[in-house]
Amino acid sequence: MQSLEIPREPWIQPGRREGVNWDGVFKQSALFLGLEHGFRLMTERGTREGMKGPFFSGWLAASGNLHGWADGDPFYVNYIGHPMQGAVAGYIWVQNDGKYGDAEFGANRHYWKSRLRASAFSAAYSFQFEAGPLSEASIGKVQSRWPQQGLVDHVITPVVGAGWMIAEDALDRYVIKRMETSWDNPYALVFVRGVLNPSRSLANMLRFKVPWARDDRPGLWSPFRTAYLREQRGAVIQGYPDLPPEIEGEAGVSSFELSLNAQPQFFLGSGGTGPCVGGGGEAAFRITPNWQLVTQVNGCKLTGLKENLSGDTLSFYAGPRWNPRPTARWSPYFHVLLGGMKVSQEEMFPALKAAVEKAAKESDEPEVALHDLYTTQYEANGFSMAAGGGVDLRVNPAIALRLANLEYKRSWLPPANGRDYNNGLAFTVSMVLRMGTW
Repeated sequence: MQSLEIPREPWIQPGRREGVNWDGVFKQSALFLGLEHGFRLMTERGTREGMKGPFFSGWLAASGNLHGWADGDPFYVNYIGHPMQGAVAGYIWVQNDGKYGDAEFGANRHYWKSRLRASAFSAAYSFQFEAGPLSEASIGKVQSRWPQQGLVDHVITPVVGAGWMIAEDALDRYVIKRMETSWDNPYALVFVRGVLNPSRSLANMLRFKVPWARDDRPGLWSPFRTAYLREQRGAVIQGYPDLPPEIEGEAGVSSFELSLNAQPQFFLGSGGTGPCVGGGGEAAFRITPNWQLVTQVNGCKLTGLKENLSGDTLSFYAGPRWNPRPTARWSPYFHVLLGGMKVSQEEMFPALKAAVEKAAKESDEPEVALHDLYTTQYEANGFSMAAGGGVDLRVNPAIALRLANLEYKRSWLPPANGRDYNNGLAFTVSMVLRMGTW
């Protein structure tokens, strides 16, 4: 089916062009960054305290203090708030990308190229927000103090943010659009568009458009809307035609693969108190048709520790991967990776903490600066290797699902707080973006 020609409303889609509207990208990103840092300064005493002292040396010291996985923020901040931040940054790019701005979710190259470009910008924005010249490391020097040293946001924001954006795109096509063709109440549709696409709504506001604006169809009160609905009711809403699903046959050899991982780990021996829950990212570069060079970064939060004890791990690996059927729908692989692992634990002593809290109330010294007085830190670093394999299910030439990846991890670390973390099993599920095949 050919894509429908919908009249463009000037207030929604002013003068789209082939190139990137860099002026819009920078202005909207600067506004988003200003709102985020303004909120931090208004609500976080530690950030305001961190503004004191030299700028450049403080920024470099904070950036250099990054280590471990957890950063002390609650679950909803790390795994909901930051992915939404990554998605908003991605939509800032999308709404200024003239060539790909009309891309619609589906198994078509146009869409996946668009979201890959958006994800790259989201990763750059995330790095700037965390450790750049106008970042948490420079404005407030947050990472210089406990417990903000972790790297969780550096991974979760761009990686899970890409998945969040894709999920909103799918909801817009398959849920919101269908409601629009069935419902006549524009006020109800304002609510639906806003609630089911919150990141897109905020990105719209950053370009001073109404939150429920869409660049690919008339507005909810537009005079074009009646004609648009007359065409759509009873028809399939479709932008760029989807490629036929590929069940059998070949889909080309990918030159580069990027994976977004969810990975629980299970440590054996005295470290096996509970699953270590986390995730990370992986890049695989094709060397020959059957061999790849793989790099991984993963982190996880230790569970099952005793009361008042917390911990996390950070690992990084690189090595060869053998992929005997790189073009098949079911593609198995095996690898041996070398790298390192760091285990960090912290024990808090409640009686000492109560004394410190009392002293902090009687002085101007923030409690966070006295943190070391009532806690003890344990760390272990060492060489590590991972050996294992898995299987990918190709959905289309651009996307594969890593349904099963099982690895045995052997490390050579000293005990961390009397616990041995040298043997473990890791199970990974991922979404894999395949480059060079479309």
